[in-house]
Amino acid sequence: MTFQTYSLFVLSIIMINFGHVENRLNLLQLQDDIDKLKADFNSSHSDVGDGKPIFTDTLSNWTERNEKRIILSQIVSMYLKILESTDKSKAHVRNISEELYTLKESLSDGSKKMEYLKNLTKLQVNDLKIQRKAVNELFSVLQKLGDTTSSYKRKRSQFQRQCKC
Repeated sequence: MTFQTYSLFVLSIIMINFGHVENRLNLLQLQDDIDKLKADFNSSHSDVGDGKPIFTDTLSNWTERNEKRIILSQIVSMYLKILESTDKSKAHVRNISEELYTLKESLSDGSKKMEYLKNLTKLQVNDLKIQRKAVNELFSVLQKLGDTTSSYKRKRSQFQRQCKC
């Protein structure tokens, strides 16, 4: 697959899964803009086909809607960073950028969650104060984890009862 096909695939997943598309015409209009962007980046170069896809493989590992919102918010941000270095005087670049900014706004909760995850990895777990606070919260965290896993088990057992496999 080419850069254009991947881009269209990722954009369609984002737009369709998260209700941004009033109709699918937007994607068809973007097709021409993506073709022009492909030419700008010379994405038919032989090295594009080497190795794995950048975004589409990652998307298949995220199954829950909220999980997808997190990863898609980051993918949209990456596309916007890529487009920052392009000639914004070109109409197709502006059209794609505008669409991506609109999508980014609709996925803002995913960005906030991603920021929280980044901040979580920066916690100084060797700090005694943080250790004390964390230990104080341990029971509550385990309770929430128990609620989450029991809810999952309930859904799974309900499905097994319904299924006449």
